[in-house]
Amino acid sequence: MKAAVLIEAGKPLVIEDVVISKPGPHEVLIRTAACGLCHSDLHFIDGAYPHPLPAIPGHEAAGIVEAIGSEVRTVAVGDAVVSCLSAFCGHCEFCVSGRMSLCLGADTRRSPDDAPRITRPDGSTVGQMLNLSAFAEQMLIHEHACVRIDPDMPLDRAAVIGCAVTTGAGTIFNACAVTPGETVAVVGCGGVGLATINAAKIAGAGRIIAADPIKEKRDLAIKLGATDVIDAAADDAAEQIVELTKGGVDHAIEAVGRPASGDLAVGSLKRGGTATILGMMPLDHKVGLSAMDLLSGKKLQGVLMGANRFPVDIPRLVDFYLRGMLDLDSIVAETIPLEQINDGFDKMKKGDAARSVIVFG
Repeated sequence: MKAAVLIEAGKPLVIEDVVISKPGPHEVLIRTAACGLCHSDLHFIDGAYPHPLPAIPGHEAAGIVEAIGSEVRTVAVGDAVVSCLSAFCGHCEFCVSGRMSLCLGADTRRSPDDAPRITRPDGSTVGQMLNLSAFAEQMLIHEHACVRIDPDMPLDRAAVIGCAVTTGAGTIFNACAVTPGETVAVVGCGGVGLATINAAKIAGAGRIIAADPIKEKRDLAIKLGATDVIDAAADDAAEQIVELTKGGVDHAIEAVGRPASGDLAVGSLKRGGTATILGMMPLDHKVGLSAMDLLSGKKLQGVLMGANRFPVDIPRLVDFYLRGMLDLDSIVAETIPLEQINDGFDKMKKGDAARSVIVFG
């Protein structure tokens, strides 16, 4: 199969022919239909986050099941599925206490003694990034890394649910438990931020303030449900949000992974408000609360993948789209072939568009 391989950090991905193994007892072979380009992938491609190489990135995908292992019970051949990097074992402390997204997923990977899932024609191993490696014509993953969805769902739209939408919507519904009338500020209006805004609208938030330095993204935020927009690069951005809400927001959600964005989220809070960090910050960066913030009852939390329970959450998000509540059409800026993947990441670096999605033939 063809795949986009990261050979060296900081260099473009290379389209190669690689070999994929046959499904083990709990594994699923999926013909990849579509995969979104996520900023998290770019962190690995640029080398900001380390990973053994060579490897195939990509983790925001949808496809059709082609084959299953002997013990697979959750999907069947021919099913439309969405994959998710939150692969869960089902029996660790995090899984049994209802925090599946925190599962380290060791039991969902092949052991070092087993044959690798992906190799080059010469037999050398190609790393499977985030347990998925979706920038490829096929994926071989554990059955607990995907979920069956309604076959009426367009797969190029379903793909972005696997990361951006699950992260943004899950943060609103699960981690923040936004209630009708509460105020929400979202810092960063890329795929995750736009999904967060759309979910806040679905949840009935009273005021939704989108902060981004790029006007085109602020315009998209209004289309997705923002009631107000501000330039996140303005020196007084936090003061503007506090003024708009007469005291600050209940929830401020950082969705881009920049240190200044974390500071803006914290600075936008009302007394008792909660700042939630979703973006992948530089590994040596710290986000904090001042002594006065603590005395004001403000809280700071990190959330991984929207604290999702994806076997339940993703089918519900699909239903929201099919009922016209979730606007994935505005989040997906373009569809491209695999051969244009490096161009897609170049556009991401410019920051003026939402999601690019690879569509496989």
